[in-house]
Amino acid sequence: MLHNIILVIHVLVAIGVVALVLIQQGKGADAGAAFGGGASSTVFGSQGSGSFMTRATGILATIFFITSLTLAYLTTQNVTPTSVVDKEVTEQKADVPVAADKPAKSTSDVPVSD
Repeated sequence: MLHNIILVIHVLVAIGVVALVLIQQGKGADAGAAFGGGASSTVFGSQGSGSFMTRATGILATIFFITSLTLAYLTTQNVTPTSVVDKEVTEQKADVPVAADKPAKSTSDVPVSD
């Protein structure tokens, strides 16, 4: 249950980081604003959205790293050290009934021909 909640938060934060990175303007956009590009009348003030977007991206990136480490830790705690092949072999052995009355034949009873 906890694993699923953290996984949902992880995916939402990843989408948020991608969206914030795509929304941000490049460094070359500031030169146009200096010559009257109209960026001074934005919603975020005269400095633009740079500091807000940068801070929000940093916070979401930190949350992304924390959820990544938490998911990695939770995943390693629930792993059993068996391979798929070993699991299939043990399941097949459980299906075959073992006769307790008869002793197992040894290989020494079989004649060897040269």
